[in-house]
Amino acid sequence: MSFKFQNVDFLHLDSSFSEDELLVRRTARDFVDDNLLPIIEDCFREGRFPRELVPLMGELGFYGANLQGYGCAGMSNVEYGLVMQELERGDSGLRSFVSVQSALVMYPIYTFGSEDQKSTWLPVLASGEKLGCFGLTEPGFGSNPGGMTTTARRSGDEYILNGEKMWITTGTIADVAIVWAKVADESDPSKSIVRGFLVETDRAGFSAHEVHGKWSLRASVTSGLALQDVYIPVSNLLPGTSGLKSPLMCLNQARYGISWGAIGAAMSCYDTALQYAKLRKQFHDQPIASHQLIQEKLVWMVSEISKAQLLSLHVGRLKDAGTAGHEHISLAKRNNVWMALETARMARDILGANGITDDYPVMRHMMNLESVKTYEGTHDIHALILGQHITGIAAY
Repeated sequence: MSFKFQNVDFLHLDSSFSEDELLVRRTARDFVDDNLLPIIEDCFREGRFPRELVPLMGELGFYGANLQGYGCAGMSNVEYGLVMQELERGDSGLRSFVSVQSALVMYPIYTFGSEDQKSTWLPVLASGEKLGCFGLTEPGFGSNPGGMTTTARRSGDEYILNGEKMWITTGTIADVAIVWAKVADESDPSKSIVRGFLVETDRAGFSAHEVHGKWSLRASVTSGLALQDVYIPVSNLLPGTSGLKSPLMCLNQARYGISWGAIGAAMSCYDTALQYAKLRKQFHDQPIASHQLIQEKLVWMVSEISKAQLLSLHVGRLKDAGTAGHEHISLAKRNNVWMALETARMARDILGANGITDDYPVMRHMMNLESVKTYEGTHDIHALILGQHITGIAAY
């Protein structure tokens, strides 16, 4: 049994959105309702990424939506956030794909790339004609990217890359990988510095394998990458990259979108639980929504969703004004994903045994959110980022 989604807007926040923002949300919402929801349970069950939706999302301007020029939609950051919200209301896996294409592939090219790199790659990535992936995390280094062992060695007019990357969204279907590697510092060859490189995935020595056995993000492609003496021209270096700050800037863009996406997953779970509770009858033939324990759970959910909406909207406005700090985005990512996961668990509780079936989206969202809580900075790592900001003392 499925329910038609009813908008979750307890605080009348729709009045805070412009007509353009509401139009963007309506477009993304209709796309999800008409194209993703009818197939997502089958995709999740089969472990299949719905690649057939890639061109349509390109036509709608979802990729690199908040970038200017090069075939990008030029949306505001709030509009981009609303797209992420609606995509994750459908499924975290599809939102993850769009986040990677946008924030982790197109953004670094846009921000750190040469004009030739931008004009070559951004239009075809914006249309979905080409797909990209982001290679930072390694099998032995997740929360500590500075420990990476992937290297790039200069040899004449080329770089030679060696290393492994892990937990890479879209890796096996990508046409280009943004690979982060350590290279000798030109000012002090005894030291190394992290730089970003464009690596076409058809180059000799590059390989990717799909990660199987996932109970989470099953409608998303997750991969491992291996680079064994991969030769790329010097022109494939992203010239503006210098140190870990560069990939962390990319992650900051993705974390912002995640803060909105998590709201979408929470909205789906809450709305499902609310409609279910009104229909499901127990004890004297009364709907379970009439019972105090159920009402308390629903109130908690709508309260936390409302606070999360305010948080992401305010951070989005700050971002559009150019005044959002990484600590603001860490707060939003950390809070909103935690909120969404707790909402999914409460919704499952309200649905009882029905909550574990794929007749309803709740268990799927719950399993997906376990991954979302971990990637792009774990819940605990974001606590340390915020702790350092408010105390001035790094605890890691």
